[in-house]
Amino acid sequence: MFLAIGIILPFFTGQVPQIGNMLLPMHLPVLLCGLLCGPVYGLGCGILAPLLSHLFTGMPPTAMLPSMLCELAAYGMLSGILIRVIRTKWNLLNLYTALIGAMICGRIINGVLNALIFNAGKYSMEMWLTASFLQAIPGIVIQLALIPLLVLALQKARLANRAGAARV
Repeated sequence: MFLAIGIILPFFTGQVPQIGNMLLPMHLPVLLCGLLCGPVYGLGCGILAPLLSHLFTGMPPTAMLPSMLCELAAYGMLSGILIRVIRTKWNLLNLYTALIGAMICGRIINGVLNALIFNAGKYSMEMWLTASFLQAIPGIVIQLALIPLLVLALQKARLANRAGAARV
């Protein structure tokens, strides 16, 4: 389900690339998958969502695909790991800590890979800060508002447990 959402959602927002870059529609299902299904499924969704989306819709563009694939794979895997290892007595705190930790680490991984491999010599700290944070503010706000609500709603409906794995 998360993989399908990861292909369909960007198709609608990607018609205007600036909107897709601001709303980060592929991040939502990948982060949710990691939080709800665990790190292995999160990693798989993070790899397959941009790859299949590219094959079916041409988005993300070929030049952005490797970088985005690595970033989303990190989001999915790290959100799944962090939700399992962070343990406080407050479920919401666990959720936000895992989500924010995955979002920050994924952006750092993306920046490092762009600087060293994908755009070596052409990628600066200013470019990273602009792309990963300033342009992404609307998407970050949506992620911080929507993802915890969805996870908590699924937990309340007993479709997910508090340990970060969906019930099947």
